[in-house]
Amino acid sequence: MDHCRKQVKSDCEELLSRFQRTESVRFEIFSNIWREMRFSQIFYGTVKHEKRAFSRLVLDTACSFLLPPFSFQIRVGGLYLLHSLYQCQTASPPEQIRLALKDWEDVKKFEKDAVDAQHLDVVYVLQQLMFRKAFHFTAMPTLLSFQKKRKVERTALCEEFMERASRPQELINIERLEELSNIHELYEKLKASVSSTSEPAVSSVNLLRNELVPQLRSSVVDFYNWQQKKDGKVEDEDDDEGASSQQESSRRAELLASIKSKAYGEAAEASKSRRHRQVEVDPTGDESGPSPSSGYSRTNKLSLKARTNQNIHIAGDMWKEATNTTRINRLTTLDFVPEEKPKKYIRFKW
Repeated sequence: MDHCRKQVKSDCEELLSRFQRTESVRFEIFSNIWREMRFSQIFYGTVKHEKRAFSRLVLDTACSFLLPPFSFQIRVGGLYLLHSLYQCQTASPPEQIRLALKDWEDVKKFEKDAVDAQHLDVVYVLQQLMFRKAFHFTAMPTLLSFQKKRKVERTALCEEFMERASRPQELINIERLEELSNIHELYEKLKASVSSTSEPAVSSVNLLRNELVPQLRSSVVDFYNWQQKKDGKVEDEDDDEGASSQQESSRRAELLASIKSKAYGEAAEASKSRRHRQVEVDPTGDESGPSPSSGYSRTNKLSLKARTNQNIHIAGDMWKEATNTTRINRLTTLDFVPEEKPKKYIRFKW
């Protein structure tokens, strides 16, 4: 039934949008729209084994409009929609409305608001659903089961049905502003009467701001204007924000480039691919030692002369005499050793 979810939601939104344009919460007006759209025919065409699954899908979709963050009128329409769908479903016995325990507090608060506003239609319809045991109270809003899909698709809420924030307007109204101004005037009179007989330090104490009332009023008006103009933003502000973001990104790129140039300018260690190379030795030079950055090779050792040049420096005839005597001694002491022929191995054939 997942392929029917979007179509059912669009039909419910169309019904509630028509009910929202009437600016009423009466059940009579909702029933007229219900009959005009012939919404009861939504259950037609379902086969026997599909009736219960489709009824569960329709009731779950309609139940989402009964809960916050939708406005009071949309929640009333969602309640009427649930009542009508529960009565018109073709499943027998009728499918119950799944409602989580954490959402029941919102429903009771919604009922209290309807009682305070004297919307008796809302209270009567909700009591009828409770009397017929239409709600199935559960621990979770959705049925928990092993699903193949790891990521569940979340449907976007309709912004037109959302309730706008109105707490500042409710908190700071005209009556509150008048009370604050009266309290401020009374405080000023008491302060003037006390300042003549008290010390100057006590008379200089200010417990209230002089411009508190007009500042509160201007803040509430600015918030209301911002709500009205939130959708239509000024293009100049967007351009300024874009230019500032581009400047910040360019500065950051320049800073990263300077850091990289400093890091690459320093002497770096030889790479691993070059450490296996042999040490180059120049025996004719004065200093034939390897460079400190070059690696050491175990397979190719230095000659005797190169090693003696690294450790001992002999100049003139002494160097020649020493080399001649060492050659003679080596020739006399070494015996002739025949070269061993390499062994031949027979290759194994598979």
